[in-house]
Amino acid sequence: MTVNVSELNGLVRDRRAGLDPLYREMERVIVGQRAMIDRLLVGLLTGGHLLLEGVPGLAKTLAVRTLARGLRLSFSRIQFTPDLLPADVIGTQIYNPRSGEFSIKKGPIFANVVLADEINRAPAKVQSALLEAMQEKQVTIGDNSYILEQPFLVLATQNPIEQEGTYPLPEAQVDRFMLKLKLTYPSKEEERLILDRMSAIEPDLSVEAVLGPADLFALRKVLDQIYVDDKIKRYIVDIVQCTRKPGDYGLDIAPYIQYGASPRATIFLARAAKAQAFLDGRGYVTPQDVKSIGLDVLRHRVTVTYEAEAEDITAETLLQRIFNSLKVP
Repeated sequence: MTVNVSELNGLVRDRRAGLDPLYREMERVIVGQRAMIDRLLVGLLTGGHLLLEGVPGLAKTLAVRTLARGLRLSFSRIQFTPDLLPADVIGTQIYNPRSGEFSIKKGPIFANVVLADEINRAPAKVQSALLEAMQEKQVTIGDNSYILEQPFLVLATQNPIEQEGTYPLPEAQVDRFMLKLKLTYPSKEEERLILDRMSAIEPDLSVEAVLGPADLFALRKVLDQIYVDDKIKRYIVDIVQCTRKPGDYGLDIAPYIQYGASPRATIFLARAAKAQAFLDGRGYVTPQDVKSIGLDVLRHRVTVTYEAEAEDITAETLLQRIFNSLKVP
């Protein structure tokens, strides 16, 4: 198939400009954190769920709320707590004694954008209530399944430093998150801007809705047209394979890896690289697109051994060695 790269670049640049109003609305509220905003839009464009990890006060919840307000989409927030029940998330059947019939009360999962705040505060049975919704885009209540309205996006937050009273996410659920973001503190200049903007008793957090579902679906169609060369595809496959069999690629890190990335990682890495190219205004994927977003796609999919933990070697460290060692096409 012949690809006209110049035409594709022109189309992508034209459609990418449609995201500028959303960037402006978000930056009216969020200071700095451009990488987080970019990743939120990657998830939005590809339909991939995001897990945001960072200490309290880094605007994780505020960023998700602001994104939802900038979109003409329904939004719900679920505050995960130890006493939460699966029915509090997906909904339940309610018996009517007069009619003798059951009716369905849908839960907060029935929204376009769902904020799962402090997701690791709820036990596994509640966390697993999200599994079907995240993967199958449907929810089963009683004997019936209900299709979730599209677009559907779960944005979850968790606090990495306060582990008392928390429940680690099961591997099956972690794997369903397309990206895991680790947020850091703002710079000195950014913190001064935060002070200026947020020091009022009631700061102005108003945001205008600038994009709707039709706009998102149109952008996703453009995303599907972005060209990925066979060499880039082989590079993506090599990266994922290297997390499973590093010895085949000349790396001696096998004793530190318990489980490598799943095939879902290969799919998500290709989609995320396309979205990164789109945000950069290009109609084709480069190796740098893969490398720049690869850590966010893979860090939660590589499980390290006890030996690695004893030597203070993290999944990020191993992935960085893989990216540094593999030959770039």
